[in-house]
Amino acid sequence: MKNLFKNEQSGRSMVEMLGVLAIIGVLSVGGISGYSKAMAKYKLTKAQDQMAMILINIRTAFASAPSYNGLTNKNAVLMNIIPGDMLPSGIGVGSTVKNAFGGNVTLAATNSNTQFTIKFDGLGKEACASLGSSDWGSDGLVSVKISDAAAQTYGTDVLPIPPTTAITQCSKAGAANSITWTYY
Repeated sequence: MKNLFKNEQSGRSMVEMLGVLAIIGVLSVGGISGYSKAMAKYKLTKAQDQMAMILINIRTAFASAPSYNGLTNKNAVLMNIIPGDMLPSGIGVGSTVKNAFGGNVTLAATNSNTQFTIKFDGLGKEACASLGSSDWGSDGLVSVKISDAAAQTYGTDVLPIPPTTAITQCSKAGAANSITWTYY
């Protein structure tokens, strides 16, 4: 004969389930935060690689040329100076070139074609400060200009730009900062 008063329930109580959900929530928030930091670091490293690759490719392409005459985004794409991952897919030659943060990249010959500039737009404060204060070497670097600040000229012992100066100059909110490197 069965005992009608004995309750043989198995499973979890509501309090136990709420505890499990709270633990999952905390772990999720931590995971999202870690993922965001990892993606920011990845984009920064990728932008540094893009800048270095463009610089090397320009130097190689114009090694035997007397000037940088004709250096434009369109010609840089045609000459394979721009890495493929910087070109939006499905858009033709001469289109906008994008950096790792989604901002525009502009290449141009300047100063009677004896110098050239590489400009990265669409940088947030942290990315701008990090890229602006990076040591890009003294081989041909003339100046670094961050957003609307005056260009810091090489040879006056201000390059690379000190991080505190870069943070001050990268003061625009959102992705409104830019950096222009000038090389000869």
